[in-house]
Amino acid sequence: MQRPTWGADVTRTAVLALIGAQGPVSRAELARSLKVSAALVTQLTRQLIADNLLEELDVVPSAGGRPGRLLGLTSSAGNAIGVKVVADHVALVEVQIDGSVVRSATEQFDAFAPDALDRLSRIVGAFLAGSTRPLLGVGVGLPGNVDVASQGVVDSSQLRWQQYPVGQTLRRDHGLPVLVENNVNALTMAERLYGEGRHHDSFLVVTLGTGIGGGLVADGAVVRGASGAAGQIGHVPVIPGGPACQCGNAGCLEALIGEQALVATARERGLRVGGGIDDLRALADEGDAAARAVFQEAGELLGRTLAGVVNVLDPEIVIFLGEGLAAWRHWAPGFEPAFRSGLLPQLRGIGISIESWQDDRWAQGAASLVLATPFDTDGRSGEQGRLVRQRLVDQSLAGGRP
Repeated sequence: MQRPTWGADVTRTAVLALIGAQGPVSRAELARSLKVSAALVTQLTRQLIADNLLEELDVVPSAGGRPGRLLGLTSSAGNAIGVKVVADHVALVEVQIDGSVVRSATEQFDAFAPDALDRLSRIVGAFLAGSTRPLLGVGVGLPGNVDVASQGVVDSSQLRWQQYPVGQTLRRDHGLPVLVENNVNALTMAERLYGEGRHHDSFLVVTLGTGIGGGLVADGAVVRGASGAAGQIGHVPVIPGGPACQCGNAGCLEALIGEQALVATARERGLRVGGGIDDLRALADEGDAAARAVFQEAGELLGRTLAGVVNVLDPEIVIFLGEGLAAWRHWAPGFEPAFRSGLLPQLRGIGISIESWQDDRWAQGAASLVLATPFDTDGRSGEQGRLVRQRLVDQSLAGGRP
């Protein structure tokens, strides 16, 4: 499987993110927090200082040897814009280099309209107009396959887009670097930089919501696969001749336990869920046995399928994210026994992290595409990565002025 060597890239960006979040720190503290060698931290920080992104500050006492020095950002280093695109709305955020969201917006959107791409560009332009800080670039996350993040040509069955030039259109209209990626891969990158994933070199992200998604980090790098489609857990074939899936196949996991499938099952059993998944969850919260059974059965199927994925990939931890986690306590009774019993004996102790969810996390993930690419050492981000890097350096030299 083809994999980009983004490990060094993410580590250098993580240095900036950690200092942005915690304030000035020593090299020794950086090494401990990032779980990397002191020699690597010395190498990375030397390069960041040469690029005018870090500066040495006060001397701090040392437990032994020479006193250390605190390292701080030379400026705010610029913000990034993240855009999450789904069929009926667009969510946008402006994010600082420490991952914190400084403003956000949600706009109605019709992905199926003939002028959808132009409409998307206008929405992005209106949000850009509200920025008061220097911007490094725009990251876009959406459901579907993206050829290369730096090109941003999109195929998406959910959006009914084929060969849509998203990256080219936004670059042309707004004059900023633009990176485009599958939304779960983008979220996985944000998890690597700012979430539980920053403590692990190998982990699996599973998203529950409208669909079932997956993202994989191995050796500190997000795995995209040969065509950018790695991690499609929701499209693991589960039942031969099962219900039709939006991908064009039948019997996929998502077609069985995605939100629409859960609501359809509930209606077949006579439950009143006219409001969709929210009504089903409300019934389960109120103690309705039939509603709880829908979630528990879905949890069992997810557990068995995910056990097979973990047996193949052997991650350190599985991290669950997504709006569907609002009902996780109803999934868990079915998931846990099915998942553990399906694992190889040596893997049955693997950790599960259920992370809290905010609606802007998808868009924050898209912004992380920008924050993780300025130091792309193998050129994977292409010309867009070079442009982001140049903007980062220029803005640091300018002291963070727009």
